[in-house]
Amino acid sequence: MDDEHTTQRALFDTRPAWREDEARRGTVATVVLPDGVDRPLDYLVPDALAEAVSPGRRVRVPLGKGDRQRLAYCVAVRTGDLPQRPLKPLSGVEDDAPLLSPRMIALTKWMADRWLSRWGEALEAVLPAGVRLTRRPRSTPLLTVAATAPARPPTAGQARALAAAVVPMTAADLARTAGVAPAVVARLVRGGLLVPAAQQPLMPGGDRPPVAHERPAALSAAQTAALEAIRAPLAAARHETIVLFGVTGSGKTEVYLRAVEETIAHGRQAIVLVPEISLTPQTCDRFRARFGRVAVLHSHLTPAERHAQWRLIAAGGANVVVGARSAVFAPAPRLGLIVIDEEHESSFKQSTAPRYHARDVAEWIAREAEVPLVLGSATPALETFARCRSGAWRMCRLPERVGAGRLPPVITVDLRTPENRRGGPVSPRLAAGIRWALDAGGQVMLLLNRRGFATHVQCRACGAAVRCPQCDLAVTLHQPGNRGICHGCGLVTRLPGDCPACRAPHLAQRGTGTQRLEEYCRTTFRGARVARMDTDTMRSRGSHERTLDAFRNREIDLLVGTQMIAKGLDFPAVMLVGVLAGDTALHIPDFRAAERCCQLVTQVAGRSGRGERGGRVVVQTSTPDHPAIVAAVRHDYEAFVNQELPARAALGYPPEGSLVRIVVRGLHEETVATWAGEVATRLRAAAADADAATGAIRVLGPAPAPIARLRDRHRWHLQVHGSDGAVLRGLVHRVATTLQTPTGVAWIVDVDPVEML
Repeated sequence: MDDEHTTQRALFDTRPAWREDEARRGTVATVVLPDGVDRPLDYLVPDALAEAVSPGRRVRVPLGKGDRQRLAYCVAVRTGDLPQRPLKPLSGVEDDAPLLSPRMIALTKWMADRWLSRWGEALEAVLPAGVRLTRRPRSTPLLTVAATAPARPPTAGQARALAAAVVPMTAADLARTAGVAPAVVARLVRGGLLVPAAQQPLMPGGDRPPVAHERPAALSAAQTAALEAIRAPLAAARHETIVLFGVTGSGKTEVYLRAVEETIAHGRQAIVLVPEISLTPQTCDRFRARFGRVAVLHSHLTPAERHAQWRLIAAGGANVVVGARSAVFAPAPRLGLIVIDEEHESSFKQSTAPRYHARDVAEWIAREAEVPLVLGSATPALETFARCRSGAWRMCRLPERVGAGRLPPVITVDLRTPENRRGGPVSPRLAAGIRWALDAGGQVMLLLNRRGFATHVQCRACGAAVRCPQCDLAVTLHQPGNRGICHGCGLVTRLPGDCPACRAPHLAQRGTGTQRLEEYCRTTFRGARVARMDTDTMRSRGSHERTLDAFRNREIDLLVGTQMIAKGLDFPAVMLVGVLAGDTALHIPDFRAAERCCQLVTQVAGRSGRGERGGRVVVQTSTPDHPAIVAAVRHDYEAFVNQELPARAALGYPPEGSLVRIVVRGLHEETVATWAGEVATRLRAAAADADAATGAIRVLGPAPAPIARLRDRHRWHLQVHGSDGAVLRGLVHRVATTLQTPTGVAWIVDVDPVEML
């Protein structure tokens, strides 16, 4: 009977699928490929795979001529009448269990629509590379001692096994080394006292000595009000976005900690996002001191570590997840709270497709999960301010520092005055402040947002600067080795002895970078222990933790760094903060330049004066009267917001309008310019047709990008402005799908860009 049924089924499956009187039923899987194909595809699910195929798993499918096997994501499965066109069958299933929940699949579809990317790109973005490994080695797990204490004292044999397991080893090796029976090791595993080494420690650096972080006996009135604002939606299991607008040192982190305590008390998990790798160790230390078990997700983990953390979180084994941008996708099954610290930071925006913003993704997740979203900053983004003033989000103010800390006085040094430019990169006023702090036994932080030794090398005769052969950028001098490094493409060259343009000798080193500033400080402030934090010195694994621990332990007196030292760090012994070029960000061709300048100066100024002895801030600037500098000096960020928002509205820039930026690049500038013009023409024609129903949509450009050549590719860009973001994105999408990109040209669409270079 079974053979007869199989034969009949085979005949049934080979009948012509286009005959309407012979309808077929079966199971169809809708799949999305990571790249190459923009639309979902349908495949027939063979009976043998029916139970294994489900949304969220990856499957193998035949595609194109020759039916080349491709890996794809299954996003939907349906059973019913099959379409009349013949469907190719799935070849296999890659995963034992779904990697993505239905909510995460819906999120990726929304992300693709919101940021005009391929659905496959969004699916790849939410899963770490370690989770997406197509082949994982099947090996015997290494065991190590768990972090949890035993409920009862171990026996004499168990104690020997636990002592030997300090070094990870297999169960068989552990039994041999400890001289115990394999059953003893098995009992320790069943009791949770031995765990796979991939799960222990729960976070890289988890074996670091614990950092003391006391729980304040009482909160300030502002902290209490902010916590109550979070408690209400947390207890009611409803979504609300709460913005903590608090000056530096106002105790926002303690509010986060108490909110996470409440979340865990409700039996749920919390995700905490920070903008910088450098902030992760300090944040993890604080949460680990309070809660013990903390999982971490950031780009410095190996794929295997990320996979282990991902599995731990998905299994509900960590109540708190701390990480950078991509940690917003952590698969917490009992999600109860999302916190984004320093929410204004541009690092929360992804620079490659899909070009999502973690703040918007977090709001979508929090709304779908019906949990509160907490955003915190001393300098919230203007988009955040606008949403609070519209009533969409709730703002809680923390206007004063907690404890003994007071906001430090800020002194400006006008670099237009000749006497303030004497003595190299550090003005006499700032040098005096450094000596004052060091003599008093305090610490110093100096911010200079320029890497390298000299910012450029210039001919004394003709004035030409040595430029990168691949980019429209001057190379930066790095020492030792007299190396010229392009900060656009990373090309390293040996700087010439003579001018490449006029052959004149003796090129001059212009401008100061963090490397030269570090050398200056070592020479000028002898006896002071100096260190530097920038991307050049923080390349090795664990370098952030080592440097910040040394600074916390008073093994470093003076810390030189770029913007990575400007935010979130809490060191009570810092008595002076110096900003060497406070207006550098003002001169970037970007409509957010003033906002970023005010944020940076305000944030770095907040690192000073957190201890009982107080502190000072010195800002060197050539534009002391600029509103961004004035507001930062007065610790009055909202005054800047009140001045900047009307200016944005007048020009139709975010947050008062929506913006899409299109960048075209290619080897030949004429081809790039022509294609950029074609894109602009199509967009203007579509905008003219849509104006009557949707209001004005403006197309600006095309024009050469501020960095006109990068990695040997010429770059042109254009901007599309509109009052309605959804309408604007819809128009750009419709035009983009009708364009046939010429050979040798690539172009990107950046919705809500955060940088315009």
